[in-house]
Amino acid sequence: MRSVVLFLGEHMPGTTAERIRCMERALFAVYGPQGWWPSRTDFETAVGAVLTQGTAWRNVERAVAALGDADLLSPAGIAGADPERLETLIRPAGFSRRKARTLRSLAGLAGASSDGFRELLERPAAELRQQLLGVCGIGRETADCILLYASGRPAFPVDTYARRVVGRHGILPARSSYETLSASVRTALGDDVTILGEFHALIVQVGKHHCGASPRCGGCPLEYDLPAPRSA
Repeated sequence: MRSVVLFLGEHMPGTTAERIRCMERALFAVYGPQGWWPSRTDFETAVGAVLTQGTAWRNVERAVAALGDADLLSPAGIAGADPERLETLIRPAGFSRRKARTLRSLAGLAGASSDGFRELLERPAAELRQQLLGVCGIGRETADCILLYASGRPAFPVDTYARRVVGRHGILPARSSYETLSASVRTALGDDVTILGEFHALIVQVGKHHCGASPRCGGCPLEYDLPAPRSA
């Protein structure tokens, strides 16, 4: 079990990197390994990364299961599917028309073949990221999810939960850019894709349980890092 030193009632002392590392240990100590990304193939991982935009994972699971039942969970299946049928199958994940277009474009980028998708994932990381960002509907967070979980490249997806945790704990300025936040985590945790993936998943866990739109700080594994209440 990893150990973590907690400084109750005051910010964790030290640099941004030291605080991020302490957070990672604190979250792991409470939640344990998350085992993300839950999928059977790299292409399924990429599909999930697209479908999870703006919706809960349980809805993504329903959409992915529907694609699997229809034998469409492959680049060739997506590329060859009737557009209306594809939209119907992924409707549980929301924004079905836009996401269907993105999935078809992603399949086309891979040459509509599983071999082509594997070759795509093996391209240099910077080149792969730029190609993914060139797909309409794939932004930086989705591209970094595909890089990290499907391609096995060092990346840190900055989602809403990550921004909330960083902002509420004052780790970085509130208006820090996506690239600054992502780079700060990688500087702190290094380029081990397992650790980066686990930290991303752990941030999602603490976000769901404690750091939602309305924070519930009592009992949070990161409560130690909040500012001490100021006396009147």
